[in-house]
Amino acid sequence: MVTNIIFVGLMGAGKTTVGRALAKNLKKTFYDTDLEIEKRTGVKIPTIFEMEGEAGFRKRESAVLDELTGLSNVVLATGGGAVLDEKNRSLMKTRGIVVYLRADIHDLYLRTRHDRNRPLLQTADPQSKLRELFAIRDPLYREVADIVVDTGSQPVANIVGKIQTLIAKKISEKATTDSL
Repeated sequence: MVTNIIFVGLMGAGKTTVGRALAKNLKKTFYDTDLEIEKRTGVKIPTIFEMEGEAGFRKRESAVLDELTGLSNVVLATGGGAVLDEKNRSLMKTRGIVVYLRADIHDLYLRTRHDRNRPLLQTADPQSKLRELFAIRDPLYREVADIVVDTGSQPVANIVGKIQTLIAKKISEKATTDSL
């Protein structure tokens, strides 16, 4: 069975790091929507936000998400805000197994505090902004997720192993359901 695996979660949750490691283990191609947008535009995400606003960026993100989820046998790390668009949520739910990487606000802050490539966190109180984003997005991540994994301070290899086990279980359940 050829299956796409799609990662969702807030910035700093580990979608790119864990996704890349999982893709390597499963011998699947890895994509990151943010990196793909940067590659195609030739500029960093903050520049797109500056020139086109968040709405312009989200439009680009939706187009890239549609294209990449249309491929087969990929592991895809999505941008933290990709779930805000209902069409994006529908694409994710129908085109792959969605894994929500969840981390607490403090861990997210520690992982992102020095990263200037995150326009939404360029504020006087990034922890407060992360709490606000979590409150809005957590229900949407849960809506699309087939699997929820708390990352905490576990090593990447442990998280990847846990995800592989849960994906195998999910595929097995789906095969059983489909055969009924």
